[in-house]
Amino acid sequence: MLLAFDVGNSNIVLGVFKDDKLVTHWRMATDHNKSADEIGILIKQLFDYEKLSFDDIQDVIISSVVPHVMYSLQHMALKYCQKEAIVIGPGIKTGMNIKYDNPRQVGADRIVNAVAGFRKYGGPIIIVDFGTATTFCAINEKCEYLGGAILPGIKISSDALYERAAKLTRVELIKPDRIICKNTTQSIQAGIIYGYVGSVDYIVRKMKEELGGDIRVVATGGFSTLIASESDLIDTVDRFLTLDGLNIIYGMNRTRRNA
Repeated sequence: MLLAFDVGNSNIVLGVFKDDKLVTHWRMATDHNKSADEIGILIKQLFDYEKLSFDDIQDVIISSVVPHVMYSLQHMALKYCQKEAIVIGPGIKTGMNIKYDNPRQVGADRIVNAVAGFRKYGGPIIIVDFGTATTFCAINEKCEYLGGAILPGIKISSDALYERAAKLTRVELIKPDRIICKNTTQSIQAGIIYGYVGSVDYIVRKMKEELGGDIRVVATGGFSTLIASESDLIDTVDRFLTLDGLNIIYGMNRTRRNA
């Protein structure tokens, strides 16, 4: 079995693959202060619930945009799984030609998403990942990563409004039934959610104009279902795109690793 970690600024999503099939997954808060042992014990509890064992894990792969968490995760893999984790970064085979000005500046999660999106849906494709930041990535029919855009995440936008406006309260990010709302809570929800949908669709529309042709738009990440339910341009929601990408990249690097 393969244990895969997608480490984001707000959450760590981890999944277990058996014979290229995602058999279980979990989401936990990203905590810079957790030690390798604390992470290991937490994962053991998750494994026990699913009747899994660290002995079942044949390899570990990590994609991370949070450098401070990496030592603890890598040490946890060594101590509890007796495996040196594969880390997405320079030297890892992805099959993706990165056309960024500086390829090292592209977040690991964006590359993993691009690999999975192209493998699963072909190209050209636009991938929108709704995380702490919302990222837009464009991949052409030649499996070339062309670049994209980065937007503050919907939760960051909501928190900023609460923190900067004295009389406005923090609200749950759920979609109200109307845009003309009759109370402050729903007015904030309508403005944030429908306004965010508008921002996403505008960016996607402009990216489509630059790419040209028939382009599939795939959404992933925590708020993908919420935004896609109102978007005119998102074709597919794939909640586990990043985990699938980690499994695909592991397959590309397995032979060299075992050589």
